[in-house]
Amino acid sequence: MTPRIASKEIHFLKTDSDELTIQPPETYFSDLLLTDSPAVKAFEKRLETAVIPNEKFLCAVAHISPQASETLREEAKESFETAFNLFLDHDRGIWEALDETSFIFAFWDYENEEKASRTLLSLKEGISKGVRADVLVGTAGFPYHDFPRIKAVANALKAIDHAAFFGPGTLISFDGISLNISGDRLYHLNRYDLAVKEYEEGLRIKPRDINLINSLGVCFAVSGDLDKARNQFEAAMKINPDEIMVIYNIGLLHQIDNDMDNAVSYLRKAHAINDTVFEVELLLGHLLYKKDLFQQALPHIEAAGRINPKSSLVYRIKGEIFLAQNEPERAGREFNAAIKLNPSDAVSLSGYAKSLELQDKNIGIALTFAKNSIALEPDNPLFRERLQTLQEKIEGAASEEEIIKTA
Repeated sequence: MTPRIASKEIHFLKTDSDELTIQPPETYFSDLLLTDSPAVKAFEKRLETAVIPNEKFLCAVAHISPQASETLREEAKESFETAFNLFLDHDRGIWEALDETSFIFAFWDYENEEKASRTLLSLKEGISKGVRADVLVGTAGFPYHDFPRIKAVANALKAIDHAAFFGPGTLISFDGISLNISGDRLYHLNRYDLAVKEYEEGLRIKPRDINLINSLGVCFAVSGDLDKARNQFEAAMKINPDEIMVIYNIGLLHQIDNDMDNAVSYLRKAHAINDTVFEVELLLGHLLYKKDLFQQALPHIEAAGRINPKSSLVYRIKGEIFLAQNEPERAGREFNAAIKLNPSDAVSLSGYAKSLELQDKNIGIALTFAKNSIALEPDNPLFRERLQTLQEKIEGAASEEEIIKTA
């Protein structure tokens, strides 16, 4: 069972690979592994049966920049084949087109790693000159750790995704970060079981990598396995006790377990390390509000609002605090701001209705907001109680008016 979290703005923290660049890649070559790409399967079959001296080779994926002209893109296959044949022959390498502008290849029979790298760079430059465009390349060598030969194909596809984060023309070799990026991609596709395998595989390469450990913990958490998540976060804390995202995540685990005291304790520690992290300030303020510590909660919620003025949850929590403090006018302003940012915020719709009712102001509008909140969350008893109060007030006012008319 996946744990229920109050809002999409209150979520587990992880250093996503998307943060490596302003613009993540539009295409993830590793997605081909999820679709059983015929071109990838064909290449894997050829690689499996290839006679490779010393069982040592380099696998790579090359992609011609999408900025190349249409004419040059049409000539890409010919340019790639010309460059490949210039440096290699059919006894020393194989290649396959993945699409019109992307190719996967492997080569062997090189004296040492330095000569292999020079061959690869020469091949990359040859393709680039042929199409007059940047060429992105991801590589994976064999042998590498304890991966089987055929895994070099998948590793090369993950390496080019890694390279894509650094822009056109980049060449990157497969490593633990490539697996972190692959895991993040699967995580965002909601393929948590596969993401876990990627993070675990990455940790075989980099066993003390906090990003991988934390990402694995987050994956377990969103899958509902909170004990495994806690184990990972605690392992990360042993490596770096001041890693704020890990401290925050442990705090959020305690919040999910309804252990508010420990949750607040961890969030306070995260705040002491860095008071400019939106999620930390928001969750800490939210938890203090839940503990009825309104004056302690407000500074954190206001700090979260300064960090992210477009957060509807900031205004909603402030509205709830002012409502709890019997300040309906201030509450109404905050709920109104929250609704403008998120018209489907049932809590703010109901809260705004209640603030108007307490002010005995715009009761008809309040009734509409109260009904809208019930439409979004029909089983919420508080929303129903507020709606009933409004209906009774309107009925009472109508009865009084009728009495006056007939007096």
